[in-house]
Amino acid sequence: MQIENLSVTLSVLSAMVTPAVLILASSSLILATSNRLSRAIDRTRTITERVTEEAKDEERTLLPEERDLLFQQLGRTARRAKLLTRALTRLYTALAIFIATSMAIGVVAVTGVAYAWIALLLGFVGALLLFWSSLLLILESRIALTAVFDEMEYVQRLGQRYAPPNNLVERPRRRRWRRR
Repeated sequence: MQIENLSVTLSVLSAMVTPAVLILASSSLILATSNRLSRAIDRTRTITERVTEEAKDEERTLLPEERDLLFQQLGRTARRAKLLTRALTRLYTALAIFIATSMAIGVVAVTGVAYAWIALLLGFVGALLLFWSSLLLILESRIALTAVFDEMEYVQRLGQRYAPPNNLVERPRRRRWRRR
């Protein structure tokens, strides 16, 4: 079927471009999530190297609090990496579905087939995957924030033990966002 009317052509093109905004959003989230995953992997390697160094050197001993903190951090970074990997999988799938949505809109418009609901369904599935991955990223960022808070509390406790008196700034107690 040939498209003869310019307004029809423009409406089809604008309908095909609409998923492009979601494609761009998915791509931006993929880039940011990949960077977060790289940082989580680097953090895991740093902690692993620290523990390995301590295990090799018999003269050096970890404080029990430091050992506990390192293993807690290691567990958290592993959990973060898993969540980020899951989020990336959903983001890549959403990206593919948004591209398929754009193609489906074009095919339906050119062929005149009465299956416009397919493009709508694909768009909803892609948006759902985008939402799901956003929830995973929120959870991962909360785990990362908890790890930072725990590390700050550890340094604060060390400072109270080893620093000269009146050298530390008291900070208010924070409320945890979830139980351990």
